[in-house]
Amino acid sequence: MILKKYVSYLILIFIMVVNTDVRAQIEINKSMDMTSELIQPPYLKAGDTVAIVAPSGILKSREGEVQQAVALLKSWGLYAIVGDHVFSQSNHFAGDDYERCLDIQNAMDNPTVSAIWCARGGYGTVRILDKLDYTEFKKNPKWVIGYSDITALHNQVHNEGFQSLHAIMCVSLTTDLTEIAASVDTFKAALFGHATDYTLKGSDYNKVGETSGVLVGGNLTMLHTMLGSKESIDTSGKILFIEEIGEYKYHIDRMLQSMKRAGYFDNLNGLVVGDMSRMRKNTTLWGTSVEQLILDALEDYDFPITFNMPAGHEKDNRALVLGRTLDLKVGKAQSTLKFSE
Repeated sequence: MILKKYVSYLILIFIMVVNTDVRAQIEINKSMDMTSELIQPPYLKAGDTVAIVAPSGILKSREGEVQQAVALLKSWGLYAIVGDHVFSQSNHFAGDDYERCLDIQNAMDNPTVSAIWCARGGYGTVRILDKLDYTEFKKNPKWVIGYSDITALHNQVHNEGFQSLHAIMCVSLTTDLTEIAASVDTFKAALFGHATDYTLKGSDYNKVGETSGVLVGGNLTMLHTMLGSKESIDTSGKILFIEEIGEYKYHIDRMLQSMKRAGYFDNLNGLVVGDMSRMRKNTTLWGTSVEQLILDALEDYDFPITFNMPAGHEKDNRALVLGRTLDLKVGKAQSTLKFSE
């Protein structure tokens, strides 16, 4: 009896030690997952193919911009294929959910496609996320490109383990491309493997500091929409980029407060704030600038915050590589963003 108790005691100790080691390894793996740079799809080269798709809003009378996008790609030595349903119409959307999903899935599965360029945002990407299959994409990773509503797709691509490109879309193109030269140039540079580092103009609102981490983010409304879903990103050890358009200031605060209560900022390393465009005015004025609103909402945290990143819903929409490690230095006079090689 004594021998049995002794053996049982040794077994119990062994199990506790093993479980402790397993838990420790899990925590190590989690830490690596939170801070590791994601898989980089191959950069583009002359002769590669880009698929143009429309996962969101309707492209009514926008054929000209899409053809201009095809011509731009051709000028870079690239081929373009336009999804079968890009110009389909289903009420608000560029085709029904099945059609929009099919175009993206075909592009993901096509081994000759090197990048997937979204024609426009609007609303609708979230409706097709659960229908997408990344099996073939993982065998042949490709750049997913867009902003605004495409943030939902960026989140999913991130959680599948791949970098993506927050940059202009087809409908961003203007008749005179010199008007958006910086947007086009930084998009091309990132696509061909030369991501642009940025020096931002200073702001008295900047929260000074230095940090580094994998860059994530996009449109604030879409990030908020992803909360509680499998597409929500674990921001621990990362740098978050946000931008927004057409919202009331109290909507911005409400989203930030909701994300804060969900722990979204608890282990964040830094924040880059892009354009807050066409803010709407409520009958009851908020009373502060949107910059001060953001600082007030995040006053409990000590990570650096920089404003004035030219990215979002303005013509000057510089490319950002999501999933790439970024060194961020924030000062009152200026801030610098430097991507890892």
